[in-house]
Amino acid sequence: MEVSISRIAHDKIKAGKSGLLLIPDNYDAFAVRVIAARSSVRSLDLMYYLWHDDHTGRLLLQEIFRASERGVRVRMLLDDANPRMNDAAYLALSSHPNIELKLFNPSGVRQRSVMRGVEIILRLFALTRRMHNKAWIADDNVAIVGGRNVGDAYFDAAETNFRDLDVLLLGPAVQQTAEIFEAFWACEDAKSINVLSPAAENERSDLFSGSDLETESMLLNGIGDRGSIAEYIAASNDVHWVDRVRVISDPPEKVRGWRRRSWLMKELLPVIRSARNRLEIVSPYFIPGKRGTAVLLDLVSHGVDVSVLTNSLAATDVAAVHGAYANYRKRLLRNGVRLFELQPFTRRQAISVFGSKGASLHTKSFTVDDRTGFVGSFNFDPRSVSLNSEMGVLFEDNELVGELRRFFQTEISPETSYRLELRDNVLHWHGYDKGKLQEYTYEPEAGIFRRVLAALVRHLPIESQL
Repeated sequence: MEVSISRIAHDKIKAGKSGLLLIPDNYDAFAVRVIAARSSVRSLDLMYYLWHDDHTGRLLLQEIFRASERGVRVRMLLDDANPRMNDAAYLALSSHPNIELKLFNPSGVRQRSVMRGVEIILRLFALTRRMHNKAWIADDNVAIVGGRNVGDAYFDAAETNFRDLDVLLLGPAVQQTAEIFEAFWACEDAKSINVLSPAAENERSDLFSGSDLETESMLLNGIGDRGSIAEYIAASNDVHWVDRVRVISDPPEKVRGWRRRSWLMKELLPVIRSARNRLEIVSPYFIPGKRGTAVLLDLVSHGVDVSVLTNSLAATDVAAVHGAYANYRKRLLRNGVRLFELQPFTRRQAISVFGSKGASLHTKSFTVDDRTGFVGSFNFDPRSVSLNSEMGVLFEDNELVGELRRFFQTEISPETSYRLELRDNVLHWHGYDKGKLQEYTYEPEAGIFRRVLAALVRHLPIESQL
């Protein structure tokens, strides 16, 4: 039997509804991937931008390997920007008869050498176009789509962790996700690792060495009694059954500059422009550009309450992006857009494996009024619009949008994020620290190196690559 679901879920799916379950908790995000792998009996199709060679990366790889040993067919599509392994490790993994691994938009020169540097120079713009999609599909019955890559920082197992969001999908939305995977898997830019590199010795046993037993125990214990997807869903009790759901993606040809390079944005822009009361955007890397700024200001001029949550300079993992975003802050604030920036350290009780309070925003979502929501891999920046392929879940459901809005309100609280204000053309940041409301007139908690880098980027003509 394939990945099982409850009778109620089966009846809902039969009626044409898709089940959507938001997964904001990092432990739950790890657990549901483990459960999906352990429950699979037929297939696992995985596509990721990054799959790190760390505790959680190896633990999930181990679950995939165990599934393949049971006879499950595994297909892994990873972007070649991936830092996870060298080709020998990739080849060792794909040498299993039930595992096939492809790299997306790979470099032709596989070894580090002068020729690799020459290729980077000659194919500079082609190699900056990446597959940013994220999907975990089990038996074509369950899919997990959202913002998380695979690695410690996405599952509360690092010193600084990402605040992120996935959606577990059931029903017709899973088939839509599977179709996106198939399109990327079959495209000419997805190359088998066996074609790219010569054969390697079988080193599969080394792929799972070095796991931290304490980390493994804490992460796997979080699964508890939820031994199947049906049990996981029953325990959460928060699945929303929705009629109007679309899993949408850029086409793989986007990396070649074909087929309307901003395809996904052209899908999302009419939805954003349809706002009549409220637009709430969460984007860790937020560079609206002239066009995006004009859209947001037009909405404000028509009475729409527009709010944006992004990273503060101290919280972001890409300071250069923050430098480009900073060019738009004053104009947005001056014209009524509300801006919030995540503080680098959450003031709540630490829940990560290492007891860290480090926090960086990685969620990509938005809501329009109380009717439409989106969760995916898409950032509001030039890279997501024009260079990378992106995907996500677009839905219409008042209750689910309400849940997404409650997350947003929690994240913009003064204990978690700074509220920006413009007075006399001077930026002010407001937020709680040690129980007291603080006000800053400079980038709070950001070191001198970050400030210099961000200031430098503000004056460089590189926004289109960020």
